[in-house]
Amino acid sequence: MTYFTQSIDPTKATGWRSPAVLLMIMAGAMQLSFAAWWNLMNNFAVQELSFTGQEIGIQQSIREIPGFLSFLAIYLLLLMREQTLAYLSLLLLGIGVAVTGYFPTALGFYVTTLIMSIGFHYYETMAQSLSLQWLPKQTAAASMGKIIAVGAFAQLIAYGLIFIAWKMFDLTFTTVFAIAGGMTLIVLAFLIMTYPRFSEGVVQHKKLILRKRYWLYYALTFMAGARRQIFTVFAGFLMVEKFGYDVHEVAALFFINGAFNMLLAPKIGSLIVRFGERKALIVEYIGLIGVFVCYAFVDNATLAAALYVIDHAFFAIAIAIKTYFQKISDPADIAPTAGVAFTINHIAAVFIPVIFGAVWLVSPAAVFLAGAAMAGVSLILSSLIPSDPAEGKEVDLWFRRPAAQAAE
Repeated sequence: MTYFTQSIDPTKATGWRSPAVLLMIMAGAMQLSFAAWWNLMNNFAVQELSFTGQEIGIQQSIREIPGFLSFLAIYLLLLMREQTLAYLSLLLLGIGVAVTGYFPTALGFYVTTLIMSIGFHYYETMAQSLSLQWLPKQTAAASMGKIIAVGAFAQLIAYGLIFIAWKMFDLTFTTVFAIAGGMTLIVLAFLIMTYPRFSEGVVQHKKLILRKRYWLYYALTFMAGARRQIFTVFAGFLMVEKFGYDVHEVAALFFINGAFNMLLAPKIGSLIVRFGERKALIVEYIGLIGVFVCYAFVDNATLAAALYVIDHAFFAIAIAIKTYFQKISDPADIAPTAGVAFTINHIAAVFIPVIFGAVWLVSPAAVFLAGAAMAGVSLILSSLIPSDPAEGKEVDLWFRRPAAQAAE
């Protein structure tokens, strides 16, 4: 049984060859290379290329360009299936990471970042679309939590190996990048040779979809992308530039993050199923406001590391945005909307690293206070999610209802 020889209805596949397990293994394959790249990225930029906040901002903006162009994935689906595009994306990701260390110049880093990022973002687009199509609505959040947990386990492997081997074997950036990218390619080959081609369920629209009734989902996605940039670009850079974290120390920090995700993500997914998307997101954004305010004024390396772990732990709650959309959407809209959503998510990501990279040179605290303000906007938006979202019940404008009714 290989991808090229057998086609199976995804609703009838069970056991370790089920779509859910495939999504888990793909998540692990992605993280093997991306986690290592993310671990090494800031140290590689600072120690090998002498990057400042401005150059890292440019590099991160380049990294986000493919995310901004994720809507083009819908046109690629005119030429290939979603599962095929997911595999091709993992191929590009693995290659982009594997060759990074062989081009130790600013231009080389920008180009390999772009290749890696095309693979990463198109994989993420397809993974989200396939998850929402293949996983039952009633248990999707719990299953997504398990997928995140498997990805986190792969992160633990990557971070753990770097932490142990970096000093012990005096590894170079080139060696680690090559090994990490190669591991993703090996797992991809395994998937192609052992998993069938899952047939399409509901036929997806092969055109861009923008619907007025999805406006809250679009707004939450946009703000999540803007806020995420403050964490992914500048929180990690803070650890290296201000507190002098070395590669193995960053690996240890990321290892802790991965351990928390592996343990907490399934539980978070189950709690979202139990309490609903609105309550979950409100908790996330209240917590993030506090975390970003603390980032702005932290002067202790240990406290900064604790904030980094807490911040990262909130990421799994973003499952709620996806399952909110799953509940309100037309099933045929999932694939095209996944591409549009990633583009919306990355509108801010294209310019925030550059703009805030310049702000960083003047006041790092201002960057994190802006992140707190973004979390505040997201908090307001999340309060508009209905307690039981569905088609026709996309938004709860509670402030327009009479006070007695709104309190119910």
